[in-house]
Amino acid sequence: MPNIVVVGGGLAGSEASWQLAKRGFSVDLYEMRPFVESAAHSTAQLAEVVCSNSFGGESEESAAGILKAELALGGSLILDCAHISRVPAGGALAVDRDKFAELVSAHIESNPNIRVIRTEVMDIPSAPCVIATGPLSSTAMTKALRARVGDYLSFFDAVAPIVTRESINMEKAYIAGRYGRGNDYINCPMNKEEYLAFYECLAGAERVVPHSFERGMRFSEDSYFEGCMPIEEMASRGLDTLRFGPMKPVGLPDPRTGREPYAAAQLRADNREGTLFNLVGFQTGLKWGAQERLLKTIPALENADIARFGVMHRNIYVNAPEALDEHLRLKKLLSESGESVFLAGQITGVEGYMESTAMGLVAGLNAACLLSGAPLPVWPPESAIGSLLRYLNDNTAKSFQPMNTNLGIFPPLGQKVKNKKLKAKMFYDRSLSASKAFWESM
Repeated sequence: MPNIVVVGGGLAGSEASWQLAKRGFSVDLYEMRPFVESAAHSTAQLAEVVCSNSFGGESEESAAGILKAELALGGSLILDCAHISRVPAGGALAVDRDKFAELVSAHIESNPNIRVIRTEVMDIPSAPCVIATGPLSSTAMTKALRARVGDYLSFFDAVAPIVTRESINMEKAYIAGRYGRGNDYINCPMNKEEYLAFYECLAGAERVVPHSFERGMRFSEDSYFEGCMPIEEMASRGLDTLRFGPMKPVGLPDPRTGREPYAAAQLRADNREGTLFNLVGFQTGLKWGAQERLLKTIPALENADIARFGVMHRNIYVNAPEALDEHLRLKKLLSESGESVFLAGQITGVEGYMESTAMGLVAGLNAACLLSGAPLPVWPPESAIGSLLRYLNDNTAKSFQPMNTNLGIFPPLGQKVKNKKLKAKMFYDRSLSASKAFWESM
């Protein structure tokens, strides 16, 4: 079988390589770490998860659940490894990030059809190839992409702090899921006086000065992706913004009082052993000393041992409607030389771990079809993957922004359904039916 190059060993690059390899193609997977570091990664493992350890919901009543069901049909390596390394997180699929990366790395590195090459790729390789260098693409690859793409957009992403389980004061915290759904979260309640003290500390906290590669870029509220807004940016929108966001107390009555607290910070297990917990929705770019002072204003975290501080870094993505065709190929190279260079992962303009994985699966399958002389697949628009691809190809919006999978980008059902759960289940059934037919045709 022909050889193909995949650049980038993240979720999308690993998935694309796996999809190609299991169809018999020889893959050279290039990963620059550990010899060239990124702004957020800390290990040399493939598929290292650097932000939240949650891969989103699994319910049939959610778009995230629909996407996972579709990835399962496609034999996704990333989804399989996530299930094996999962940690308790209520209705969400969350992973022990170290075990997850170890599993993916072991599968990729032991596959006889995949050769992992640890070096930085400075330019786009000969086509066909898959570029999955992610939102933290190196300076050299960013320049190479910009030369082929022209205009590209950027935004800032943030990571939440992680604390040790034993340092959480459980006399001032309680375990509960929202509305009594499970018991996978530790809740740190705050009364009004405590919340105001927290807010005042946050309002005056020092922020990190952008890295040298980020200087000169706009560093304002408009620069952030809404789904990963730093907590200090949310707080700047108003005193009660956090109480309607990550510190929302609704559905979390304190069992000691029977009443909902004024505000509540939630923590979720970050590893299988349950020794590390991350603060849900507390992505931040504050200086580390400021983070420590802030967390200690939360009564249950007054003695918190911070295992990992939050960090902020620049993410890049292409203006997909202008840069990519419906098969994730760079339009400019395709029109000028007929070369098929596929992009995969977050750099295409999707947001989220499973969305990035899905674009890796799509790019890998597309490249496999191209190499074998088969027609490039057309994904059913009723599916989550098809809906994401349609969004990336939609040039009617005034400005392109990253997108998670959500029911709003699916084609309408064609009938009005008032019951939200029933409506979501109808989307699920329609999507799975179309996706099963798609894979049978493949």
